[in-house]
Amino acid sequence: MRGWLLPLLARRIAVMIPVLVVVSIGAFLLLHMVPGGPAQALLAGRPATPDVINAINAKHGLDKPLVAQYLDWLWHAVRFDFGRSIKTGQPVTQAIGQAAGVSVQLGLCAFALTIVLGLSLGIAGALRRNSALDQTIVGVSVVGISAPAFVTGIVLMYAFSVALNWFPTSGPGGGGTDRLYHLTLPAIALSFSALALIVKVTRAALIEELDKDYIAFARARGFSMGYAVRRHALRNALVPVVTAAGLVFVQVITGALLVEVTFTIPGVGSKLVDSVHAVDIPMLQGLVVFIAIFIVLLHLLIDVIYATVDPRVRLGKVEV
Repeated sequence: MRGWLLPLLARRIAVMIPVLVVVSIGAFLLLHMVPGGPAQALLAGRPATPDVINAINAKHGLDKPLVAQYLDWLWHAVRFDFGRSIKTGQPVTQAIGQAAGVSVQLGLCAFALTIVLGLSLGIAGALRRNSALDQTIVGVSVVGISAPAFVTGIVLMYAFSVALNWFPTSGPGGGGTDRLYHLTLPAIALSFSALALIVKVTRAALIEELDKDYIAFARARGFSMGYAVRRHALRNALVPVVTAAGLVFVQVITGALLVEVTFTIPGVGSKLVDSVHAVDIPMLQGLVVFIAIFIVLLHLLIDVIYATVDPRVRLGKVEV
C-alpha cells in the first residue's frame, strides 16, 4: 500500500467515527421521540393494556436506563441487526439490502449518463466557446442545476410516459433490459440535475488547456485541432473532471431518494418515506444509519481519488 494512503485513511476515519456516533445517537433516539413512548411505537399504535406495555418494555430492554439502552442498541447496530420491520415483519437489514440494490442500479445509470453527456457537452462548448451552441449548453446546464430532480422527473414522466407513451410511469421492471427500460426516465431526471457540474468543469478546464502554448505549437507543426485536443488537451483537462465526478456521484445517489418516490421505484428513498408514514421505527433507524455510512464511505472514496489524481494532496499542499 502506498505510503501516503494509510495516513490519509487514518485522518479521514478519525473524522468519520465521531460523525457516525452522532448519527447513531440520533437514530436511537427516534424510538423515544414517538408520541406514546417507545413501547407504543413498537406496537405500531395498536391499543395495549399496561401489562402488554410492561412486557414490551422488558423484552426490548426499555426499562433500563437510557444509556444502557443505547449501548445495547449500538451493539446490535454494529452487527447490522436492527430487528424486524413493524410494518412487514421482514428483517430490517434484508429489506434495506433489497432496496439498496435498486437504488445503486438507478444511481449508476444516472452517473454514467451524467459523465457521458457532461463530457460531450463540455468539450463541445469549449471548442466553440462564446458561440450560440456554447451559450445554449451553458443555459441548459443552469436550468438543470436549478430544477430539482423530482420536478424534472414529473415533467419527463408527463412528456414521455403519459403524452407519448414511450416509457413506463412507475416501477423498477423485472430485470435485465426491462430493468434498464424502467430506469431510463428516472436516470435522465437525475443526470439532468447533476449535469451542470461536469459540463462546467470540463468546459473551463479544456478552455484553459486550449489557451496554453503547447496547443499552439502542435497546430504549428501541422496537427489538426481534433488531434491536439484528443492527444494532449483533453488528457490534462480530465484531472479536475475526475475529482468532480466523485461529488457528482454523491449528488446522484442522494438525489435518487426523491426520484424513487416520484417514479414509485422500491429503493432506499421509497423505503424511507414508507417507514416515516408507517412510523416503522426499526426500519427508519436502519435506513438512517445505512445512508449515513454510505455517504461517509463515498466521501472517503472521493478523498482517495483526489489524492490519487492530484499529487499536491499527497504532498500536503492541498487539503481535501
